[in-house]
Amino acid sequence: MDDVLGLLRIRVRRGINLAVRDTCSSDPYVVITHSGQDVYDKDTFTRDDSMGNAEIDIKPCIECLRMELQGLPDGTKVDRIQPSRNNCLADESCIIWNKGKMTQDMVLRLRNVESGEVEVQIEWIDLPGRKGVQG
Repeated sequence: MDDVLGLLRIRVRRGINLAVRDTCSSDPYVVITHSGQDVYDKDTFTRDDSMGNAEIDIKPCIECLRMELQGLPDGTKVDRIQPSRNNCLADESCIIWNKGKMTQDMVLRLRNVESGEVEVQIEWIDLPGRKGVQG
């Protein structure tokens, strides 16, 4: 745990227009891994069905944290990230300073599936006694 810089809080807000994997609906849940985010349909008697995947790029948020912008007014938009071929964003995503924290809301377009998006928010949390991302 000596190499931990801080924590990344990921809030999964909702799924949008998710693919149907059961008879007329799905029982979606999200699995978050270090290198990606996967959405699955929970099945009781068979293997769970994949409902797509997406990647979260945290580099823009980390770059904003490294600017050390403490003292900004709440709601200040620090950066805007546009959808591109290099990210899974479905729409523009803003990095916002609010109540002493840097957060980023984003809608991720799911890949390897016929439809679906996942709305998430990421937030960096500094840990006491750690150098954080500024180091």
